[in-house]
Amino acid sequence: MSILRRKSVEQSIRDTEQPEHRLRKDLSGLDLTVFGIGVIIGTGIFVLTGVAANQTAGPAVALSFVVAGIACALRVHRAGRRQRLHL
Repeated sequence: MSILRRKSVEQSIRDTEQPEHRLRKDLSGLDLTVFGIGVIIGTGIFVLTGVAANQTAGPAVALSFVVAGIACALRVHRAGRRQRLHL
């Protein structure tokens, strides 16, 4: 499997029109509640990070995000390789 493969827009539309690949178009009260809580927590994380960067750490916070992003990318890459080996 290549990461550079491409799919045409027409093929993507055909794939989503199949009944087994359709998404539900309704949200329950629980779905909306969980979504709202996630938005509040996510906003809080970004606001606190910005405040910390402004008041104490400066550019070190941005650098830590870059390092964390690289670590996550390496982890995903390793998990993908491990998954392919077990197929």
